[in-house]
Amino acid sequence: MLLPITSYGEEAEPASEHEERQTNIKLLDAEQSMKRFTFDSGYDFEYPDAVRGIYVTGNSAGGSRFESLVDLVDTTALNAMVIDIKEDHGNLTFKPEEGSPFADIAMNYISDPESMMKTLEEKQIYPIARIVVFKDSVLAKERPDLSFTENGKVWVNNRGEAFVNPFEKEVWEYNVEIAKIAAKMGFKEIQFDYVRFPEGFETKDEQFQYSQGDYADSELSNIKKRVEAVSDFVAYAREELKNYDVDVSVDIFGYAATIEEAPGIGQNFSRIAENVDVISSMIYPSHWTTGYFGLENPDEEPYRLVKEYSKVENEVLGALETPPVSRPWLQDFEAPWLYSGATKQYSKAEVEDQIKALYESGIDEFLLWNAGNTYTENVDYLIGK
Repeated sequence: MLLPITSYGEEAEPASEHEERQTNIKLLDAEQSMKRFTFDSGYDFEYPDAVRGIYVTGNSAGGSRFESLVDLVDTTALNAMVIDIKEDHGNLTFKPEEGSPFADIAMNYISDPESMMKTLEEKQIYPIARIVVFKDSVLAKERPDLSFTENGKVWVNNRGEAFVNPFEKEVWEYNVEIAKIAAKMGFKEIQFDYVRFPEGFETKDEQFQYSQGDYADSELSNIKKRVEAVSDFVAYAREELKNYDVDVSVDIFGYAATIEEAPGIGQNFSRIAENVDVISSMIYPSHWTTGYFGLENPDEEPYRLVKEYSKVENEVLGALETPPVSRPWLQDFEAPWLYSGATKQYSKAEVEDQIKALYESGIDEFLLWNAGNTYTENVDYLIGK
């Protein structure tokens, strides 16, 4: 109980003034408590010397593959897993607690999240929750008003995927609430993926029906509006998650670092980097077209591609007052769609070439992508260190 504070020889305040002061003190205490509040999941994870991780689907995390993937990380210099929590279609990969508003989008891939987290804690495998944001066929189908429609139907790309609208703040809130669930589960980092408009949006802008929300009255061009919406979402997410003891990271196209801003998708590398703890550029050699960095076929030259990209990124991040940690996505898969004949194989040498190029460029963290979670064996993840 708060008591009136008086000095010796002074009279106590009149009752009405005392009550008002008590109220003010209580309000101040409540404000300070809110500022001090940090959610504690109960798990104990230490940030590694440098994150070296792999991508893990919900199916793998909740199935028989999990044990072998844990073993891979536990017996090598790897130390982290990026695990799907909201996957590419828009579903959760686990069943949330009873009564959750997200129950309808939940799949039971990870049937025992608590057991999974305990295993990760026991092995000290750093847990990162991947949340796919604006590519979301499930939400688009349920709420066409939050998507992009064409001739009265939700638009889908040539892979049959629908997107939801980054201008809609209801979509921001929806995804950040899922991120908070992941934080409460014990994940130490929230990695947002597909933080963008659909590819090639600048050519479809005029044919879609969609809302620009709070950005509708802005005098900015549509390109600039898209950049504002995407950048603002990232800043909003970080602010909303600041009391949950998690870092915030964003996956971003590597080419976004080479231009002022990507005109269709709304990604401005510097603007996003300013609002995250970690930036993860997807710099897979297979994803660059002929001519980038003077390379005729970037997929065939993983060392040079990563080395040249790193020069650009280091310059861009170096210009920021408080740059985030750089943790690029590297390629541990083949790209047969690039070849009419034999496909360039990505084995131990190609994976190590990418890692070595990063280290030589002063970038100490990385993530490996393989959609099927089949990773190359016997890789030296500290090569050149």
